[in-house]
This record gives sequence, C-alpha cells and structure tokens, in this order.
Amino acid sequence: MKVLVTGVAGQLGHDVMNELDRRGYEGIGSDVGETYSGIADKTPVTRMPYVSMDITDPEAVNRLISDLAPDVVVHCAAWTAVDLAEDDDKVEKVRAVNASGTEHIARACRDNGCKMVYLSTDYVFDGQGEIPWDPDCRDYKPLNVYGQTKLEGELAVSSLLEKYFIVRIAWVFGKNGNNFIKTMLKLGKTHDTLRVVNDQIGTPTYTFDLARLLVDMIETEKYGYYHATNAELSPAPGGFTPEGCKTGYISWYDFTKEIFRQAAALGYPEYLPEHTRVIPVTTAEYGVSKARRPFNSRLAKDKLEKNGFVPLPDWQDALARYLKELDLSQLS
Repeated sequence: MKVLVTGVAGQLGHDVMNELDRRGYEGIGSDVGETYSGIADKTPVTRMPYVSMDITDPEAVNRLISDLAPDVVVHCAAWTAVDLAEDDDKVEKVRAVNASGTEHIARACRDNGCKMVYLSTDYVFDGQGEIPWDPDCRDYKPLNVYGQTKLEGELAVSSLLEKYFIVRIAWVFGKNGNNFIKTMLKLGKTHDTLRVVNDQIGTPTYTFDLARLLVDMIETEKYGYYHATNAELSPAPGGFTPEGCKTGYISWYDFTKEIFRQAAALGYPEYLPEHTRVIPVTTAEYGVSKARRPFNSRLAKDKLEKNGFVPLPDWQDALARYLKELDLSQLS
C-alpha cells in the first residue's frame, strides 16, 4: 500500500509516517516546504520520501497525486492557529487551506480512485450541553473561523467521495511541534501561579496513538465519520481511582494538574504544588481569546469498537508515555 501523508511538518503527519514505516507500507510525506522541516529526531519520517505540495494550488495537487498514484491520502495538513484565524486579513488564507485545499485533495482522490482520510475537529459543533457528540451528528454550528473552515473541508470530502474517513479529534499533542502540554511545562518553570480554564470539557489526543488507529482504518473499507481521542479514565473495580487522577471527561485545569503531577513524579520538583500553583478559572474569567471556544468537547467514540477498531488508550497512560519521550530539562 502506498500512502501520501500531507502535513508531515506537524505533529500527526510525523507519527503517521513512522507508523506506516513500522508496518512496512510505502509512505510519502508532503508539506508546503521544499524539504522536510519537522523535528530532526532520526525516526523514519526524516529519511522517507518527501514531496513539496501547496494544497491551495488545485493543478499542483491533481498533478502530484496523479503522478504518485497513492492508494490512500491521509490529509493532516491544516491551519490550526485558532485565534490568528479570526484576524480579518487571515480568514481567506485559512479558508484556502482548510476548505479549498481539502476540496482539491478530495477531487484528486476521486479522479485517481484513492481512499482519503480527513482529520477534523469538535469545533464543527457549537460546544453546548454535556452530552458527548456522536460522530454521525449533523447539527453543525461552528463558533469560529477555524471550525467553519474545517466543516467546509468535511462537506467537500463527503460530497465528492465515497471512500473516505472523516476523523474528528481534539486537544492534540505529539512530539513534533508545539502543544498545550509543552506550553504548560514551560510556564510551570517560570511562574509560581497559573490560571487554567475549568469549564471547557473533553479529552486529549496523543498523535502517536492516533496514528496507529488511522493506519488500522486505511487497511479496511469501513468508511464514514469517526471520533478518536484518548479514552476517559474509568474507575477500577470497587470504585478505586489512582490518587490525583480524575475519571471521565476532564477540563484543561484537570489536564494541567495531571501534567504537573506526572512531571513531578519523574523527578522535576519545580512542578510540585508548592512551587507551581494551578488555579481553576472560568473561560469568562480567563478572557484574552479572540476565537470562541467550545465548552463541550466531549466526543463519543463507541463507533470505533462497533466497527472493529481498537480505541486509543486512556489519556493518563498516553500522557505518561509522552512525558517520557520529552526531555523536560530542555523545555524553556
């Protein structure tokens, strides 16, 4: 199987390429740069074939996909700077990448008979209520430019193709690039108090785990919409929960507390509560954000098991593995 992966300079594309290599598939990475510009971590992605592709150029996209003739395109490339997307001078650029760029890839996949995987987001919904969003829910009400353009990408894929997987994720973290965990760890070294919102609820997604699931998917023809984040921690038999851990869905505040708890347990005392105090605040109290954020980022994932896929492990386990991948002493 030959797989073209867009956005390999980002967190998920990096891990998808490495997962393809682990399984012996032919992976070809692409991004807008002339050469691979992701982390130089000596993993297979740094040595695998790479092609430059501007997804906003429909002719270039169609020509490249026609020439490469992949069996699958895993489309990870996106504009993900949510607040910056709200600037008037950025809106059309965001739409060119997230909506038009996705449409160009979907058309090329249709014309060349490829399967397509499109990574989307909980931001296509309005984030209200407390019920987890079902992957087949069509009650779309995006709150911001990022969510609206990702929805437009979804609609392009579903209208042009039959062989597609639309996979919504949330709160993404991975080795290659910046994310919430790295930001909190850096701030924890320089601040004695951090204010973190506690009224936005969901679960995070580790790209290493997600990459495994995506490759599982493209080995099948079980097309459609899916939700894929790391699982909520369930109480152990008898209701016991490990000290400091929270069961069920979590807030960004809960996530930060667990990040610091695990970092301190790894031998970094600067993350102990007596050194860095984490204070829960509401979104309104926190302020500063240009883009409206969803309060309800809960994503229902039971469709994965119903269709025979192995869900992602629980998020505490994912966080523990991720922190061991990082050199916390070098974060600044």
